[in-house]
Amino acid sequence: MTERFLADDAAVDIGADRSDIDAAIAALCESLPQMDDSLRAAVCYSLRGPGKRLRGILVCASYRAAGGGGDVSGLAAAVEMLHAYSLAHDDLPCMDNDDMRRGRPATHRVSGVAVTVVAGAAMIPLAVRAAAQSVGNMHRGSSRVVPIVSALMQAAGARGMIGGQLQDLNAEATPADSVEGLEWIHRAKTGALIAAAARVGGIAAGADDGAVQALGSFGADIGLAFQIVDDVLDVTQSSEQLGKTAGKDVASDKATWPAVYGIEQSRKDAQRLIAEAFSQLDQYGDRADGLRTLAKYLVERSH
Repeated sequence: MTERFLADDAAVDIGADRSDIDAAIAALCESLPQMDDSLRAAVCYSLRGPGKRLRGILVCASYRAAGGGGDVSGLAAAVEMLHAYSLAHDDLPCMDNDDMRRGRPATHRVSGVAVTVVAGAAMIPLAVRAAAQSVGNMHRGSSRVVPIVSALMQAAGARGMIGGQLQDLNAEATPADSVEGLEWIHRAKTGALIAAAARVGGIAAGADDGAVQALGSFGADIGLAFQIVDDVLDVTQSSEQLGKTAGKDVASDKATWPAVYGIEQSRKDAQRLIAEAFSQLDQYGDRADGLRTLAKYLVERSH
């Protein structure tokens, strides 16, 4: 069945992108370097879990918007590997302590906590390896490898996903102090990789610095909007609808946008961010229609 993201009267067919990314993920699992069988199983379980592949699709859509015409699915799969690592670690008992992810048992419930910790750490260099190989295959001897890997590692680092996760955990202990830094937490923990996905798509296509920056700003805005909507869904949808435990944020006294600003204001803020994101795409014209529709989907989704 053809998959489509719907937004108002527009639709973008993402079935081909998702199929290509899933195939690239399967190839990644087949080509993993030698490692312990339990570690390999945990990496592949995390990586091949059912998901929307939004970050990978964003790589593909940004690549096309910037004029790219090749197969960028390998790079998209590398970005999905970084995302998979973050989910595996996020569900750990010492983190958000969730037993379900994407409608099935979380990785630590299948492979154990210790193996999951190691598997998550292993997926970071494996993602770098996959990104470098993909870009190298697309552009032999390409100078694009370094800026792409750099963008991904900055997104994954102390000013990105890792730093955001730490501050998110700290905010549970000191909620009064976390309000001021709430936007930073969301932009780092969730938004950083989404912004990087948009950037690396442009870099892979050979876009100039200004065009890549615009894609990154677009990604940063939709990344924050995505997390705001996630926070809203956590308190308005069921566990079955979400594929993970609903109400976890409230139960953990976690700093979230709805907790601070309320549900209706949160929805308005997400829509405002999407409008701001659209302003970054003017230079791309009709080539960015896929990005625009994807962004609308992020705030209109129900899970």
